[in-house]
Amino acid sequence: MTDSEKIFAEAVNYIPGGVNSPVRAFGSIGSVPRMIKRADGARLYDEDGREYIDFVCSWGPMILGHNHPEIRRAVQEACGRGLSFGAATRAEVEMAKLICESIPSVEMVRMVNSGTEAVMSAIRTARGFTGRDKIVKFAGCYHGHSDGLLVQAGSGALTAGIPDSAGVPEGCTRDTLSALYNDLSSVEELFRKFPEEIACVIVEPVAANMGVVLPEEGFLEGLRSLCDRYGALLVFDEVITGFRLCFGGAQEYFGVEADLAAYGKIIGAGMPVGAYGGRREIMERVAPLGPVYQAGTLSGNPVAMAAGYTQLSILKEHPAYYRELNEKADRFFGAMKEIVREKGASCRVNHIASLGCLFFTGEPVTDYRSAKTSDTKAYAAYCNAMLEAGFYPAPAQFEAMFLSMAHTEEDLEKALERISDII
Repeated sequence: MTDSEKIFAEAVNYIPGGVNSPVRAFGSIGSVPRMIKRADGARLYDEDGREYIDFVCSWGPMILGHNHPEIRRAVQEACGRGLSFGAATRAEVEMAKLICESIPSVEMVRMVNSGTEAVMSAIRTARGFTGRDKIVKFAGCYHGHSDGLLVQAGSGALTAGIPDSAGVPEGCTRDTLSALYNDLSSVEELFRKFPEEIACVIVEPVAANMGVVLPEEGFLEGLRSLCDRYGALLVFDEVITGFRLCFGGAQEYFGVEADLAAYGKIIGAGMPVGAYGGRREIMERVAPLGPVYQAGTLSGNPVAMAAGYTQLSILKEHPAYYRELNEKADRFFGAMKEIVREKGASCRVNHIASLGCLFFTGEPVTDYRSAKTSDTKAYAAYCNAMLEAGFYPAPAQFEAMFLSMAHTEEDLEKALERISDII
């Protein structure tokens, strides 16, 4: 038994499933989690001393690579001043200013502690601003584990929300409506049915929790138009895409402005953090200025702010990083597509900027239904083979692959050689 297996065997006695987030479980690939001991650059090292080229990057935030020296130094300096004050600090003001200066649609921002909290708070703010109760989400889009968002589409796009988790009362999802990603007609039909009741439409501008599914041309623009027509707010969940597609996130990348946006992961450089923000008139409804209550004792934690501010500052100061990273990703995922073509494999590769996904299906993947045609057993075999060869892909078919500035061309060539051997 390996050290990872021994640790996991102990973990299941004290932690549900042995993990503190289901995304870390390896059950869907018939394996057990590799217990990671340390990370550096593009590499992870487990408790058994095995080295992996990492294609998860802590689910996105390590865009500069693990253990970046400038970020590490900023965190160490912040720790030297104290871990938490429960009071206002200069660091959170500097962070808020940087975000507001970087995203034109964000005029005010509130720091929170996770992406789940950011989305939950953004939706509450949208409801408070519009005075409406219903929200529209999309089947297959994940927005954290708050009660009102744990909903799947059910038998049709117009079905009112049915809880997708035990412990969530139906009343909590009564006002959550599900539509189909990349299908504007399903959204328009909901607006026609509830023309004055929908507070907001929330969407991952690039769906990255059913694998990676790109918005079709006109989809995001169409959502913007529908929200404007019916007086609803458009909320972008940029927990993954924010500061990842480009410095301005999906709003800059696609040229579509949201009314509110939620951020996480990357703005903390790996530290637990989130944020939501938008137009001043909307954010001024948030307490203590307005009646929309939201609070967090540890929000704006000085250590997390130091890490995030340093990473965002590096990215802002080096705009060429995005060009270099995205070009590297284009070559990598393009080569992967070529391997699939040459092998005649029943696979599809979706990618945008520095995130992508290898789907084990021969069908184009454009929404939740087509993503679900993937052969998860085939993905499990692929994933385990990659792990054995020293690569760390997402341990589930419906998650994204992430590249970082730390990945070298040699790293990516090795990965492509192994992928070619497997599929």
